[in-house]
Amino acid sequence: MFKKLILMTLAITILASCGGNKAGEAAEEEGMAQFADEQEFKDAHDTPEGTDHVAGGEMTTFAAADGTDASAYVLMADSPSDKYLLVIHEWWGLNDHIKEEADRLFAELDNVNVMALDMYDGKVATSPDEAGKFMQAVKPERAEAIVKGAIAKAGSAAKIGTIGWCFGGGWSLKTSIMAGAQGAGCVIYYGMPVEDAAALAPLQADVLGIFAEEDGWITPDVVNKFEDLAKATGKQVETHQYKAAHAFANPSNPAFDEAAATEANALALSFLKERLQ
Repeated sequence: MFKKLILMTLAITILASCGGNKAGEAAEEEGMAQFADEQEFKDAHDTPEGTDHVAGGEMTTFAAADGTDASAYVLMADSPSDKYLLVIHEWWGLNDHIKEEADRLFAELDNVNVMALDMYDGKVATSPDEAGKFMQAVKPERAEAIVKGAIAKAGSAAKIGTIGWCFGGGWSLKTSIMAGAQGAGCVIYYGMPVEDAAALAPLQADVLGIFAEEDGWITPDVVNKFEDLAKATGKQVETHQYKAAHAFANPSNPAFDEAAATEANALALSFLKERLQ
């Protein structure tokens, strides 16, 4: 009996050290989705106001890594360019607000192609309840296939930057991790960072994290732990925390904090310009 207990303990230890802790993996894969059922989280996301978006780019399809089609809102530089910015939407989906952000970044960056990825495969939420359901329905393997397809579409010689908000903030980091040596710079707006050293290990891009001190979910404690993990793993991570609430940088949010957003956006733009020269 004693021998059996030793063998069972050893097996559990080996599984944990090899990433066999499925509960831990599931918790990390959930990211922001773990909060989607909380009424307080829903209440922190007012239904987006409408925009008068006039498309500067166009929707296009590309091959995802799982052999199916994926889609993105794309703006291509006038001159051939191997510089790409992959934009990841909030929990609402690829709506007009995110397309406007893609337009803005395209206009402000020099000769950079911009792809705003559709991680929801065509679904766009119009209420917090709907957004929560869409976010929870995202399968990590499908999201990864979309990202890998976008990286392949950019090409093996491409220099790749990433940016995302909320749900997209976490996936901005994961996208830069998947980009490996092609990663140039990653911007996270109040998204859930990875919490595991092994998951962060492939990251080669510098990271700019923009967070909110009054965020009840991506709290200052979460940010501090991410900073500690980055230091422990030798990653270049710079964070800024604003005296604002979650989703403060979304101009279609009725609770938009213009002053904080203006400062954060300028910081993000400068960061991306330096790394996508």
